[in-house]
Amino acid sequence: MSAVIPPSIATLSELLRWRASVQPDAPAYTFLVNGEDEEQRWSYAELDQRSRAVAAALQEQGAADDRALLLFAPGLEYIGSFFGCLDAGVAAVPVYPPQNEQTLARLLSIITDARPRFLLTTSDILESVKAFAETYPLLKELRWLAVDALPEGQEALWRPPRITGDSMAFLQYTSGSTSTPKGVMVLHRNLLANEEMIRQGFGNDSSATTVGWLPLYHDMGLIGTVLQPMYLGAHGVLMSPYSFLQRPVRWLRAISKYRGVVSGGPNFGYALCVRKVKPEQREGLDLSSWKIAFNGAEPVRADTLERFAESFAPQGFQKAALYPCYGLAEATLYATGGARMVSHRTLGVDAGALERNRVVEAAPGAEGTRTLVGCGRGWA
Repeated sequence: MSAVIPPSIATLSELLRWRASVQPDAPAYTFLVNGEDEEQRWSYAELDQRSRAVAAALQEQGAADDRALLLFAPGLEYIGSFFGCLDAGVAAVPVYPPQNEQTLARLLSIITDARPRFLLTTSDILESVKAFAETYPLLKELRWLAVDALPEGQEALWRPPRITGDSMAFLQYTSGSTSTPKGVMVLHRNLLANEEMIRQGFGNDSSATTVGWLPLYHDMGLIGTVLQPMYLGAHGVLMSPYSFLQRPVRWLRAISKYRGVVSGGPNFGYALCVRKVKPEQREGLDLSSWKIAFNGAEPVRADTLERFAESFAPQGFQKAALYPCYGLAEATLYATGGARMVSHRTLGVDAGALERNRVVEAAPGAEGTRTLVGCGRGWA
């Protein structure tokens, strides 16, 4: 596959075993509970132990070639349970705890489509979901498992699963913004291949500490900020999306504190930092370690990139770190991007012509110009 992992590794389950054997004490993930200084940290050995405990609990209930909903708030238990599913040969189905009728409808739609047998969550969420279960039989039919209540030593009962690179790792559901959410089957070999694409595109190695605030049930958050550090043997630092939205400076402080090399999100995240991070909050930030500031999942605006680079240049941010990229669940995640620390390209086009499905390059400074941002290595 690459120089990063042995060519014999064909699944993420095998990858985790290998990481835990060659770098057991290295930090795998740090979760910032309050978005700042309250840390929860797992080494690769601790993640391996947690994963095998969850897998053993699933195996005790007869799990084999099944599917399991992951219903978690952001945190390490989500990650341990995701790998626990893989270690049991169970396909994970990441979802988010329902907050209202709309999100509950999405959850029920996914259950109907995915036909999971298990629901993995924490004790507190389990209690809240029970209230819904009395009304919605789809929830009641699932086998529920609170992973934070597993008995000590559960991991000793684990048995290696019979899976290959062609086994399904998880079901990634589309947003459902324009239609019913659709599940994309992601195989182990798909994930390993895409992680290698990300590694090459970003120019990553084991020193590439990744900082993320994206939802873990979303492919960019899961594949880009959870699985990429695992693939590299690097350190992943995570916080809840709510922590970032409440105080955007928390994202930048985490990059500064942990010397983040890779971090990013949708365009709105960069725009929010420009608007909300006050001059006095920028004091003391050091963003010079940030080499890949990826921007994707929604239209990338040239003016946002310019304003962000200008706003945080005094804190050591380098404009060349801006990395517009494009991905989609149907391609696992990463599809196109540029080169590490190479400035992105833009093209000014006539906005009126663009509305008529024509691309006409506009003269510099011309009225009615729309600036497009490239998400590749550029053009001649």
